[in-house]
Amino acid sequence: MRQPRIVIVGAGFAGFHAARKLSRHLKGRAEVVLVNPTDYSLYLPLLPEVAAGVLDPRRIAVSLTDTLPGVRLVLGTVDHVDVAAKRVHFRDPEETRGELGYDRLVLAVGSVNKVLPIPGVPEHSHGFRGIPEAIYLRDHLIRQIELAATAEDPVERAARCTFVVVGAGYTGTEVAAAGQLLTKALTRKHPQLRDQTVRWLLLDRAERVLPELSPRLGATATRVLRRRGVEVRPGTSVEEATAAGVALTDGEFVPTRTIVWSAGVRPDPVAADIGLAHLQGRIEVDEFLAVPGHPEIYACGDAAAVPDLTRPGEICAMTGQHAERQGNAVARNIAASLGRGTARPYKHHDLGFVVDLGGMQAAAKPLGIPLSGLPAKVVTRGYHLMAMPANRIRTAVDWALDALLRRQSVQFGLVRSPAVPLDTADPELPAPPPRVPAAK
Repeated sequence: MRQPRIVIVGAGFAGFHAARKLSRHLKGRAEVVLVNPTDYSLYLPLLPEVAAGVLDPRRIAVSLTDTLPGVRLVLGTVDHVDVAAKRVHFRDPEETRGELGYDRLVLAVGSVNKVLPIPGVPEHSHGFRGIPEAIYLRDHLIRQIELAATAEDPVERAARCTFVVVGAGYTGTEVAAAGQLLTKALTRKHPQLRDQTVRWLLLDRAERVLPELSPRLGATATRVLRRRGVEVRPGTSVEEATAAGVALTDGEFVPTRTIVWSAGVRPDPVAADIGLAHLQGRIEVDEFLAVPGHPEIYACGDAAAVPDLTRPGEICAMTGQHAERQGNAVARNIAASLGRGTARPYKHHDLGFVVDLGGMQAAAKPLGIPLSGLPAKVVTRGYHLMAMPANRIRTAVDWALDALLRRQSVQFGLVRSPAVPLDTADPELPAPPPRVPAAK
């Protein structure tokens, strides 16, 4: 008899862990197929360290073929699911169409940048969701400092030495913290900038930094950043972005060449386009992570509206912790549907939070215990080393080398601005113009 086929769409935290647990649990009793645009799973929490030049990009790119030996990898982007025919349609990296039939389907398509309807933001800012954006940002920061060092106009020099980060959640706070240390190290190499002020602004509409965490941890992060000279502006955001700078909601205009957009995420639009019931773009599932009315379809991670059994009436937050554990829960429940084990509802209490603030600073709350400074740094890096599915030794070596040696500061120009557009805007924003393939 033909083996049942389980198709998993997406290799983020949820999809990766679902695939790994299924391949181990079923041990050849089913074909597990993973559809993903790249051949790696991104360990997103360490992306700011790639942008700061602390880590090699390969450290956070977890090879799918190396870590999932029992899983068949299909390179492609899913753009349609035929629920009635039980088929997944995708485009491969060379734009060739393909399709796969399935007996069980796991939708773990993740999330994309959330762009608010603010004039100029899609055209003049860049998001921070993947390795291309991190590489671009690192090159861009180095380039701005080098151009500032040769600029004769003091206004231009000041603008190139001003960096604006919009969004003071996990990503924005860590980008501002790591980026400020990088530009500080860069300016030391340029005598022309000895007296030049390098400004970093961290903006958010919320009234405090890291609103997802306790006020104590947010206050710790704010104190560390302000001590370094970062201008933390709670309750302030961008009213308009232009090529010359940003107009803030408090009336100030800040000349800058750098706007990093990290003001939240939203479910990948494909989640709402499949034709299944959804809640604010997230696919509705029951406590077993199955889609009501479609017992063969499961959803998990940022694209799924999973009931939070620890807070009745609410859905789980879009966090890496939930995504990883939901992926494991989906695998267990699918195996149960195929006669292996028992299905269980998803219920998870957060184990704590870690925020890396660069250098020897961090803020953490493991198991409810608030930490800061060096103890928090040890916990933060220890957590990441345990959570990473691969590349742990190489990552630890990079950290050690960064502590002992001067950080390298060369730009390669491999990723230019047009290659990383902020074009994942919300539906109320005008759609970006269609891209015309380059002539060959």
